[in-house]
Amino acid sequence: MAIEQAPFRQVRLYVEDGSIVCRYYEAAGGTAAIIWLGGVGGGFDSPAHDLYDRMAIEFLGKQVSSIRLRYRNSHDLGTSVEDALVALEFLEQRGIREAVTVGFSFGGAVSIQTGAASPTVVGVVVLSSQSAGTNGADRISPRPLLIVHGAQDTVLPPECSTLIYERALEPKELVILPGAGHCLDEAEPQLHQLLSRWISERLRLTT
Repeated sequence: MAIEQAPFRQVRLYVEDGSIVCRYYEAAGGTAAIIWLGGVGGGFDSPAHDLYDRMAIEFLGKQVSSIRLRYRNSHDLGTSVEDALVALEFLEQRGIREAVTVGFSFGGAVSIQTGAASPTVVGVVVLSSQSAGTNGADRISPRPLLIVHGAQDTVLPPECSTLIYERALEPKELVILPGAGHCLDEAEPQLHQLLSRWISERLRLTT
């Protein structure tokens, strides 16, 4: 029986005080990428029924690479942003010229701060984000910011995303998904469609 090969390879990025374990979905020859950032659990978690992995595989078919990372310390925002920037530098060394960051929950703050810090980032997405650590939302502009939250989120209320939206400058978009909780499982089809369209537009994909 043939063993199905994983769509990613695990890479370890070394820094002065440790290493960052990543799952790297490589689109050989591509110049665009997505950085998928998880929550405070610190592992390879994903909202909406493992949407990160499924979309990373789909975007491989559009010649877009993806990277997911395990934070060294998911309880420290500054360190986690450093981890994301190291992952972005890894991508840049492999020919990536444009990237979109997508962050869930705690990862929303990581996504915003990473986007604010790097000109390689052409779009920022936050999903069910905390509001703490998102003061840099106003520095995303003129690049677009997409903010998505579930109306029934009992972990981080939708007001967190409303506050981010108020902090941000145009272009910005706030989408509240009716009936969806923190992990957005209930709205997976809508979220999938929204992210596919939005990211494709930011990366100027023709298909």
